[in-house]
Amino acid sequence: MISVLLRDIKTYLLLLFISVIIFVIDTIGILNLPKSVIQTVTIPIQYGLYRSYLTVGNQFQFMFSARRAAQEQKALNEQMAIILSENTQLKKKVAELDGQLQQQNSLNPQEFNLTAARPIGISRFLIIDKGTDDGLAVSQAVIYKDNYIGKIKEVSSKKSKVLLSSDPDSKISAYGASETGKAKGLLVGQFGSETLLDKILHQEPVKIGDLVYTEGTEEEIPRGLVLGKVEELIVKDNEVFKQAKVKPIFEANSLDIVFVVRN
Repeated sequence: MISVLLRDIKTYLLLLFISVIIFVIDTIGILNLPKSVIQTVTIPIQYGLYRSYLTVGNQFQFMFSARRAAQEQKALNEQMAIILSENTQLKKKVAELDGQLQQQNSLNPQEFNLTAARPIGISRFLIIDKGTDDGLAVSQAVIYKDNYIGKIKEVSSKKSKVLLSSDPDSKISAYGASETGKAKGLLVGQFGSETLLDKILHQEPVKIGDLVYTEGTEEEIPRGLVLGKVEELIVKDNEVFKQAKVKPIFEANSLDIVFVVRN
């Protein structure tokens, strides 16, 4: 036990002596040269490690920031898509409500029994989302506000095909009205969106800008619906009749809602 204690004391004294010697040597500057050499070697290494740490840290920070920005952009895009979708639906509802309100203001509800329908497609015919289940039948007039759009050509339980006034198979008794009188004729559909008011007597007054109305002689088509506006006169002296090009006020492919007259 005493021998172990003496050995520890000797070790302690030796270490204390070495420490004193190193302190004295460092105080008088003998270790400055070795320290300078060591620092010359280690400082560049330390600086390189520090710069690498900063670079790696910046890269990780950039990656995290980019990922967070991408997630935020994705969330914003999803929110924008939802807002645009809701806005589209709201605009559609407003257009339908506005059409219904103006339709009621244009036509006497006691005179016409109307069924609202949505256009769901158009090629040669305008396709609407109502059919026999809703009381629709062939030859019923389809209108928007007080304008004639066409008449039902084919009907099924859930949808119908509408023959437009501009279709070549469409022929409607009509008259043009102006301050000087009326010009009666037959409105015939043309290819495209135009119609032609034919069989007008030369002495009957008609001019550009006159509105053309339904005569009401066809079954299911009320009198006084607007067919369009005169855009051009075709007059040939050697012909018995004159003609007028008529353009509908509303294009069928631009309507969000139409009304079927069931009277």
